[in-house]
Amino acid sequence: MQGEIPIGGSKNSALPALAAALLTAEPVTLRRIPRVRDIRTMQRLLVDIGSQVTVEGETMHLQTPEIVSPEAPYELVKTMRASSLVLGPLVARCGHARVSLPGGCAIGARPINLHLSGLEQLGARIRQEHGYIEAEASGGLRGANVHFDRITVTGTEDLMMAAVLARGETILRNAAREPEVVDLAALLTRMGARIEGAGSSTIRIQGVASLHGADHTIIADRIEAGTFLIAGAITGGDIKITACVPEHVGALSAKLQQAGAEITQLDGASLRICAPRRLRSVDVTTEEYPGFATDLQAQYMALMTQAEGIAIVVETIFENRFMHALELARMGANIRLEGRQAIVAGPTQLTGAGVIASDLRASASLVLAALVARGETVIDRVYHIDRGYERIEAKLARVGARIRRVD
Repeated sequence: MQGEIPIGGSKNSALPALAAALLTAEPVTLRRIPRVRDIRTMQRLLVDIGSQVTVEGETMHLQTPEIVSPEAPYELVKTMRASSLVLGPLVARCGHARVSLPGGCAIGARPINLHLSGLEQLGARIRQEHGYIEAEASGGLRGANVHFDRITVTGTEDLMMAAVLARGETILRNAAREPEVVDLAALLTRMGARIEGAGSSTIRIQGVASLHGADHTIIADRIEAGTFLIAGAITGGDIKITACVPEHVGALSAKLQQAGAEITQLDGASLRICAPRRLRSVDVTTEEYPGFATDLQAQYMALMTQAEGIAIVVETIFENRFMHALELARMGANIRLEGRQAIVAGPTQLTGAGVIASDLRASASLVLAALVARGETVIDRVYHIDRGYERIEAKLARVGARIRRVD
């Protein structure tokens, strides 16, 4: 494959940004919003809560004069993990929230108890019943010292949004350092919040009485960028990735270079990958940012099926994120699972097969494997991939892939 692929806005950054719009009655404009399924679900949820939403291409205008219904019902959010992001903003603004326990990918537990414990420390009363979380803080939230038992991106974002309207100072320790957290802090700061330390493990927030409107552009999607870098490597291609943030995919770039790929930063927002004639196997262990992203693990495993040698892929974030390995094996991959590690032997000639996507990133791994498989591959349940990739088939086709969507 050869050519240029532009990267869209980050889904994982846009979702908390949309939730943050609930914190003010004034207009919030968000630019570079990716047109993916999870965003449409969040948009419907915000309208249900009371937001007025208009969409102009990749720009979304939101205004929530009042919270009409501080609830995220199961019917709306059953396909989306990010539903819990509205919990903090709703409690902070109106003192009450009722949020369905989140759905989404079947990749293992993502404990919401870290969010709930933090909200309780901020003064909210929490109870869980009938599949819903109910939070009350009729007297408002108050600042607190919160230490996360384990790093949680969504928990950090949720607590940060709750704390901006709490009385006094909140300190979040062992906080997530992901670029999406930094982007949310930038939006909240534009809205009048007082936040220091985003991007480090300690975030300090001085509560303010109210927030105002803002205009904010979402950062590039580092997982989309990483997926297309791997697409270049697995196909022996020469691909230019544009409109990205190169440092956000630094851990992946290092692994691809170890595997033999040549990666060149062309400017502040572009990368070029030139694949080697032969890929070398390289071990990887997923970690919180700035380590190797768990959201790129499945795609990297597909790549290692084409590399010479044995690669050990260790998943430390989610305990059930190897379901794609069974589907890759149906295509001829030599993968052995041992607990939280997968042992991948390569290179193997993959062959086209009928496969099923079990989650968002597993879908991407099957697409990458299909690019180099002999014969035709048909991937079922592609609604998973539509949750996080905007027209992935069109972007791959523009660099030479033979791929099409079948109704």
